[in-house]
Formats: sequence, structure tokens, C-alpha cells
Amino acid sequence: MVQVSPGVFEGLVADALDDLPAELAALMDNVAIFVEDESPDEPGLLGVYDGVPLTERDSSYLLAVPDRITIFRLPTVAICGDAAEIRRQVQITVVHEIAHHFGIDDERLHDLGYA
Repeated sequence: MVQVSPGVFEGLVADALDDLPAELAALMDNVAIFVEDESPDEPGLLGVYDGVPLTERDSSYLLAVPDRITIFRLPTVAICGDAAEIRRQVQITVVHEIAHHFGIDDERLHDLGYA
């Protein structure tokens, strides 16, 4: 297994965010991105979105705490064979979770190759 320090992994997540098209990144609203070692509830999970998707927000969505996207380092590293594969998986996972922020479900993400 390839070893990736928390700092290096955070850099990969930052790179994935920087690689988003500027138009898409500008549409993200009230969402924070976090990196953790693993989910305490689902240890194999690569990432998770927790919040109210943009497509479900209405006029009652005021002063809400930010949505939360968390990318998990240990399970990502565990399924990848080398540094390039880790980088690619981080990109896929970041896009996948951001897509949930935009209201795109897992079925559609699978169709698009981001499952």
C-alpha cells in the first residue's frame, strides 16, 4: 500500500478543487470541504456529502450551517496501487461529492462514470 501523509492528501484534495471549472466552483454555495482519515460509521467510505442540495433549497434556507463534504484518506489510499491512482481517485471522489451538492444522485453519477 502506498503511504500518503495527511498533508499530502489534503494537497490532492485542494488540487482537485482547483481543477474544477471556475464556472462550476462559482456556483457552489455554503459548502465546506474537509479531509479526515476515515468515517467512524462506514470505514470503507471514500467521501460523503452532508447537507441540503442546491436543488432542494427554498426561501426557508436562511442562516443554515454550511453543507459538509468530507473526503476520507485511509480508504482512498487502501484501494489505490500508486500515487497517480490516488490522485485520480481523489479527483473522482471530490467531483462525486460536489455533484451531490448540486442535487445529482448516485444513479446519474454512475452513468457519468463518477460512481
